[in-house]
Amino acid sequence: MWKFNFCNKKGRSLFLYICFTSSLFVYFLLVMSSFSFPGQTSFYRGKVRDVFTIADKYLVMIASNRISAFDVILPEPIPYKGQVLNQIAAYMLNATKDICPNWLIDTPAPNVSIGKKCIPYRIEMVVRGNLTGHAWRTYSSGKRILCGVPLPEGLKENDYFPNPIITPSTKAEEGHDEDISRDEIIAKGLANAEDWSKLEEYTFKLFARGREIAAKQGLILVDTKYEFGKIGNEIFLMDEIHTPDSSRYFYADGFEEKQKKGERQQQLSKEFVREWLIANNFMGKEGQTVPVMSEDWVNTISQRYIELYEKVIGQKFIPRQLTDEATYNAITTRLAEII
Repeated sequence: MWKFNFCNKKGRSLFLYICFTSSLFVYFLLVMSSFSFPGQTSFYRGKVRDVFTIADKYLVMIASNRISAFDVILPEPIPYKGQVLNQIAAYMLNATKDICPNWLIDTPAPNVSIGKKCIPYRIEMVVRGNLTGHAWRTYSSGKRILCGVPLPEGLKENDYFPNPIITPSTKAEEGHDEDISRDEIIAKGLANAEDWSKLEEYTFKLFARGREIAAKQGLILVDTKYEFGKIGNEIFLMDEIHTPDSSRYFYADGFEEKQKKGERQQQLSKEFVREWLIANNFMGKEGQTVPVMSEDWVNTISQRYIELYEKVIGQKFIPRQLTDEATYNAITTRLAEII
């Protein structure tokens, strides 16, 4: 058995070295993936998804069951969340591909998408049809300009804007995204004037289609965000769209009556997770501790995600959970056909 003499310099150095290497080992366990694919050129682990670059031309995106809020990954995974997000996104991308080209090629597994690698614009195209969330917080503070866009007087929380507005934000590598205006985007070279015009056109058309799809299901698409990138000179829609992680939905039934009475709107989004965190004194600020997530609460979140899937898609959710081996085989088989 080893014994360390912590009183001498050599013993202390050896002890600190072991602590450092142990911490490094744990770090790599957290950031490395259990998968490695033929032709893989890079790997990135985001808050909720693992992204593999293949041959510098394609992306394999695995939607995990991780859940984040206030830019923090919460401690417990949510059953079937990855499948829900992946399948809603695929449905919506296929339903909007006549508006603009998108990155998606196929979904070989319930929580996996394979698509084209684009050079992303470092902005998010946030589009709003109603005065809610961040827009309402800005408005209620007395401000009437958001991201360079003037806001009309006399609106109440959740009221419709006369027309949808685009309030872009920066796509931050770390920390929080920040509001930015059209003029600032062009001045900083995040997009040129010609590209911005196309991004704006695509955003409004996609939002209109999203609202049409939602209306057929008795929902109102309140706000959402789109991300775009380029391959050569062509602009592509990227990432997920119209999912509960990127969008807010209200129930259409009773909306007008609730607005007249000043009552809270019933919504489908992951806002209920943020509200639970706030009620438990957590908003992602320094010194705050993420509250314990009970098994019942985790299952409640899972059921809410499934509810949104069934409401938005209009189809029964069929849970599917493949083994890592089956997932790997499905991905590699499809990659071999694409490359």
